[in-house]
Amino acid sequence: MAEITAALVKELRETSGAGMMDCKKALSETGGDLEAAVDWLRKKGLAAAAKKAGRVAAEGLVAVAATGTRAAVVELNAETDFVARNDQFQSLAQGIAQVALGVDGDVDALKAAAFPGSGRTVVDEVTAAIASIGENMNLRRYQALSVSSGIVASYVHTAVKPGLGKIGVLVALESEGDVARLEEVGKQIAMHVAAANPQYLNKDLVDTAALDRERDVLADQARASGKSEDIISKMVDGRLRKFYEEVCLVEQIFVIDGETRISAVIANLAKELGKPVELKGFVRFALGEGVEKQESDFAAEVAAAAGHA
Repeated sequence: MAEITAALVKELRETSGAGMMDCKKALSETGGDLEAAVDWLRKKGLAAAAKKAGRVAAEGLVAVAATGTRAAVVELNAETDFVARNDQFQSLAQGIAQVALGVDGDVDALKAAAFPGSGRTVVDEVTAAIASIGENMNLRRYQALSVSSGIVASYVHTAVKPGLGKIGVLVALESEGDVARLEEVGKQIAMHVAAANPQYLNKDLVDTAALDRERDVLADQARASGKSEDIISKMVDGRLRKFYEEVCLVEQIFVIDGETRISAVIANLAKELGKPVELKGFVRFALGEGVEKQESDFAAEVAAAAGHA
């Protein structure tokens, strides 16, 4: 009998798409034989998701959940927008977002967390939904923000239900000021983030490599004008200010009024409330961003399914 190691369980899980405990049991029942364990799972109806695991899941939903001083956003992918309109899928996304409120760590920590009322982990609940709905799914990412006092505001763009949509945003405001007013302005800033898509909170957080690359490009553009190096330096500095305005949230012009910088919005709010207000951070998830979708020839797929390819 082969030793049932964690690596063997992991391999079976990746091969079959079944849950961890089911994989352990399958290996125990089959003496550690991987192929036999796959067959055991299939016979029990526990590997129904396996054949779907290679299909690209780039549709789905972004879900947010908030409890005042903490909020979380998750992205749950499926293969088609049709499934994203499925009540079971939507409930699953909402449930995972609620679980994420209590999780510290990366997406693997969220996947390993218990899913309420099911006796399964989050990732096993997703696997069960794959088998039930019949499409590949993937809990791609999650992030949470929290403050010691104040609020973490949330906003969902193109919402299909409260807290579910295509773009989810969190904005953390640390303050002892009036919570209702903080929530109001926080949501407005979250709407701004959804529209303007900043990459960084402020200048200090801009990636050094990205800044150096931008500086080199701007310098080469300025040299093409034939100006002297001291003039080129001033030209680059001026253009970098424009770059910061494009990528840094606090440097951007507030889309709500079209004239005030976000940094001034925060300063004005602090003055209004009579309490310091700090914009601690933001998160913006847009559904499917960065996922390479497969282009397919539908006629070829039908021919292949019919055995003619």
